[in-house]
Amino acid sequence: MLPEDHGLASAGDGREVVLSVRDVTVAFGDNVVLDQLSLDVYRGEILGFVGASGTGKSVLLRTVLGLIPKRAGEVSMFGVNLDEADDRQKMLVDMRVGVLFQHGALFSALTVKENIQVPMREYLDMPKALMDELAMLKLELVGLPPSAADKYPSELSGGMIKRAALARALALDPDIVFLDEPTSGLDPIGAADFDELVAKLRDTMGLTVYMVTHDLDSLFSVCDRIAVLGGKKVLVEGTIEHMMQVEEPWVKSYFRGKRARQLDLTTRSASA
Repeated sequence: MLPEDHGLASAGDGREVVLSVRDVTVAFGDNVVLDQLSLDVYRGEILGFVGASGTGKSVLLRTVLGLIPKRAGEVSMFGVNLDEADDRQKMLVDMRVGVLFQHGALFSALTVKENIQVPMREYLDMPKALMDELAMLKLELVGLPPSAADKYPSELSGGMIKRAALARALALDPDIVFLDEPTSGLDPIGAADFDELVAKLRDTMGLTVYMVTHDLDSLFSVCDRIAVLGGKKVLVEGTIEHMMQVEEPWVKSYFRGKRARQLDLTTRSASA
């Protein structure tokens, strides 16, 4: 932990709140996308954040990261109110955050190794040889071969792009990683492998994971808790077992529709 950590809030059951969103409102002109939304993310969990297309899932993620301004509300990370933090505090928080944007968002003119080193160059002052060594360690961590280091994004498959982007997100050994549709565009086997990797990294590195996803397989297999966005707020949150009992129409259709029932039966059979 960085020395600038403030006292973290705790849930009623004692879990530490790593990310706290309170009464956040985001609008573009007269179009209010999020209206007094509140959400907590707890240390060490994999939170799946879902909702219908266009409801504002990625808008909230970008607002939390400071990429989109909010009209009202408060965002705190590691006990630091980001609106009240000075530049040094914000930098220290940023160094504890990793982000995998949708489609990877790798820099096309940089090799995989150079992409992984971007956060190191931005925040750290270290010799090139050490950065090279660390980049190769991150490649190994996400299951990419050493030969991928000198390839450009255009030379990678979709699954390799996701893993390279995840390696970049892990460059500074963050405490929390934000994943925006991490399995979109992957075949079912590749998506399952990526989910397994995320769960393994959470367990071995003690990560907290905030995952925006539409992938029911991910929600059933790796997410500890799910938050559903609807009506510009968090409509409901809880475990997958709780979601299977919710009677709200969209939630019921999403989690108990034909495909979801098949997934549930498959998951239960596999674990039996």
